[in-house]
Amino acid sequence: MENLSDILFEAQGITKRFGGVTALDTVNLKVHTGKVNVIVGENGAGKSTLMKILSGVYPDYEGKLLFNNEEVHFNSPKEAMQKGIAIIHQELNLIPYLTIAQNIFLGREIRNVFGLLDSKLMRYKTKELLTRLDCNLNPSTLVSELRVGEQQLVEIAKALLGEAKVVIMDEPTSAISDSEVESLFKIIASLKEQNVSILYISHKLDELLLIADHFIGLRDGKMVGTIENSAHAKKDDLIRLMVGRDIKNVFQKEKVPLGEEVLRVEKMSLPRKFDKRSYVFKDIDFSVKKGEVLGIFGLMGAGRTELLETIFGLHPNLMSGSVYIENKEVKLRSVMDAIRNGMGLVPEDRKKDGLVLQMEITKNVSMASVGQVVKNGLVSSKSEASLSKKYIEALKIKTPSVMQFTKNLSGGNQQKVVLAKWLATNPKVLFLDEPTRGIDVNAKNEIYHLINSLAKKGLGLVVVSSELPEILAIADRILVLSDTKINAELNQENASEELLMQAAIL
Repeated sequence: MENLSDILFEAQGITKRFGGVTALDTVNLKVHTGKVNVIVGENGAGKSTLMKILSGVYPDYEGKLLFNNEEVHFNSPKEAMQKGIAIIHQELNLIPYLTIAQNIFLGREIRNVFGLLDSKLMRYKTKELLTRLDCNLNPSTLVSELRVGEQQLVEIAKALLGEAKVVIMDEPTSAISDSEVESLFKIIASLKEQNVSILYISHKLDELLLIADHFIGLRDGKMVGTIENSAHAKKDDLIRLMVGRDIKNVFQKEKVPLGEEVLRVEKMSLPRKFDKRSYVFKDIDFSVKKGEVLGIFGLMGAGRTELLETIFGLHPNLMSGSVYIENKEVKLRSVMDAIRNGMGLVPEDRKKDGLVLQMEITKNVSMASVGQVVKNGLVSSKSEASLSKKYIEALKIKTPSVMQFTKNLSGGNQQKVVLAKWLATNPKVLFLDEPTRGIDVNAKNEIYHLINSLAKKGLGLVVVSSELPEILAIADRILVLSDTKINAELNQENASEELLMQAAIL
């Protein structure tokens, strides 16, 4: 029999609609005191919507919330926070042009006896929080200067500032390194010892099996089951809870015959913006053949993202080195030069760098290939719709209409729109930076199969991934970046998680 005193926070019959779409349908949820309560489900299952209701982001819903057996209703995240409920959002919720300390204390500023902001004390307390996360960032650094993973750590520190009784973590490890994940798990263990409850969402099933006490399954906006004793749970159990079936077609890479060299990079270097004597990476050499998937692995800060950006023409005034497409040297003074020479880049942060969320799918898909949809000097809406429909069908993008605003799509479908945008340019080389970040297990398999099908068509693909099982599954060769250089090059046949990690930490 369930001990009612063990239940700190409860949702009863929660229903949430957006226009004519029911995102949540009479969901019941119990959060156990001092436990890690994990919610699993595919993209679009309603996980993030439920978390936003629990944390006061969405005050308008049907049903009720109980906290310590008393009914509560939050009209804002501030009200939820005052009750002791903090949330770490999947999509970063920081103000880029404020410092780390200013973001963490936003709305909770410390003032001195004269009523003035005590910036020094706020920076000191921020440093304490970051130290708990084994993070050496300077509290005075602007958030706009941070990488995605570093911003995620700031989000975690922000949530830990208050004396939270419930901490909601929505994909907190989606963009942080293995060592940072280990630090986070230590923090979670410490919070449990203090009887803090954790509500945790992640698509990384292996990590869930390490930390979960309870599993709750959501599917199509409905609660479909629980696993109360996580000690006996296996990955297949979680997949069944998420999708209601066994996944038999877990990705296995097909061997693709390799063609001629399509991309070659020679002596590529990128000095640091504010210190030209040190480098993000230096003297990088590699090549990619038609039909080849080249994986790039490395810990956070190794320069993986910056390497792709540099080849793609994003740092023309800082970089040095040469890029060859089909044995012809190309000058990359801008992103447009890269596109004209047959390159596409699916960025790490799809919402910031890959999409215009307030625009329709049609506009986003045609954005990098607008010449294809211009008729008599004007953009043809009919041509845009036709181009978009082609890729919606090819990539199985779930949307009621080609005119749907991109912001209304789930994270996985937004990522597919980014892929569609670049595939519409008919690239010779496609760079993919963390292409399955924040995507559920089935959507990941779809992306893997897509990568394989593009390789079969003769594209050269360069994939950056922080997930070792992923990069081992999809890559023909893997380069490991560490300490500004390529520290190892391994073929799929002789690569292993241990070898890749050993090379990454040297």
